[in-house]
Amino acid sequence: MKPLNKYIDHTLLKPQSTRSQIRELCDQAREFDFASVCVNPCWIRYCRQQLAGSQVKVCTVIGFPLGAMTTEAKVAECRDAVEKGADEIDMVINIGALIDGEMEFVSEEIRRVKEAAGDRILKVILETCLLSDEQKVQGCRACVAGGADFVKTSTGFSTGGATVEDVRLMKQTVGEACQVKAAGGVRSYEDLIAMIEAGADRIGTSSGTRLLQNASSSRR
Repeated sequence: MKPLNKYIDHTLLKPQSTRSQIRELCDQAREFDFASVCVNPCWIRYCRQQLAGSQVKVCTVIGFPLGAMTTEAKVAECRDAVEKGADEIDMVINIGALIDGEMEFVSEEIRRVKEAAGDRILKVILETCLLSDEQKVQGCRACVAGGADFVKTSTGFSTGGATVEDVRLMKQTVGEACQVKAAGGVRSYEDLIAMIEAGADRIGTSSGTRLLQNASSSRR
């Protein structure tokens, strides 16, 4: 297992986030050497400046949080994010299309966004709280077909976040073809370990610093 800090995408996506809060996020990410900071696109360039010289990546979201914009809009947003310096892209799937069983459309949209992302990591958010288990499996298969690097549970802005059961189901479905990101509601050291044991390769959380501090306490 890799070091716990490298599982964490240190996240701040609230619409009311201020420059000072984003600066604090970056300072914490640098201090703890997290995998990335995950921020809204307007903060990409600022985060790159704040994290210069560190190993922390800049992750941003597109089609967020609903996933209901056009494919062309998602592609344009992804290209803009890459141009501004994003290292990783977290994209929201077209949830309604998935529920309607339009799998060709869903996988093609993912493919087009992945093409726009180039060699950047693309994580695709399913919003599992809105889906049946069968739809979660279909969504994961569409992500694999579309060339996604990760399947991700949640935006954190809907009716629920990651669950151990969903992470386990997603990992069983994608196998080695994709990695899995758990996001939403991971707020304790116990949550963190449970998600990793279920198959999560990355954890999206706004509580990253507290999780690692709790981890240190638990080991004493």
